[in-house]
Amino acid sequence: MNTDAQVIPGRMSEVPTADATGMDRRAFGEFVGPQGELASYALGWTTGSDPHAGRITIGIGAGNPGGATFHAVVFPHQGSHAYALVDDPFEQVPQGGPDLTAGQARAHEDLPFIWWVVDRVMERDPRAWWMRHWVVGTQCVQTSQVFEQQEPILHVAHDETGCWHLTGPSDPGPATKTGHLWHAIDEDPTLQSVLDLPAGTCATREAPTRTWTTTS
Repeated sequence: MNTDAQVIPGRMSEVPTADATGMDRRAFGEFVGPQGELASYALGWTTGSDPHAGRITIGIGAGNPGGATFHAVVFPHQGSHAYALVDDPFEQVPQGGPDLTAGQARAHEDLPFIWWVVDRVMERDPRAWWMRHWVVGTQCVQTSQVFEQQEPILHVAHDETGCWHLTGPSDPGPATKTGHLWHAIDEDPTLQSVLDLPAGTCATREAPTRTWTTTS
């Protein structure tokens, strides 16, 4: 299938959970396929919840006989992530039709297209990268200054072994801390734009307000 498609991120909401132990995050966007196919999506996750599982909704064909809204969970699987259709609706999206159960979704003729949209969204929306790192529990090595939020993150490296490193302006030295990458993004959402760094590459910036430069 032609991969010339557009993923257009839209609004994002962040609301503390009722017990104030985490954040409920929901991000929305639109998809335009290579032949003008339209879809809307929503994805989300709740920090503090266990097990870690994200949600994604894809809607197509609003107002048309074949229109429908598909709902799935995103969960850790063999060091990466996988999807499973579910019965309970997650979100309503503009392009969607009636909410489908998992069984109805499996029988729908457009299900292969839906999974293709899901893959494109997960590849191209930075909020999806954030959710994926939360789902799989990606860890990172940080300087003590960064870990204690005494310095901004100016250098992000994703090494050949798959490990992530976050450093600030100071010489990292031997003292480092290990934490979760998603938690670092909680503290500094500007990291979202470099969460798709391939292994063996790094990104640097001169200040938290400056643009990232990626190198291998």
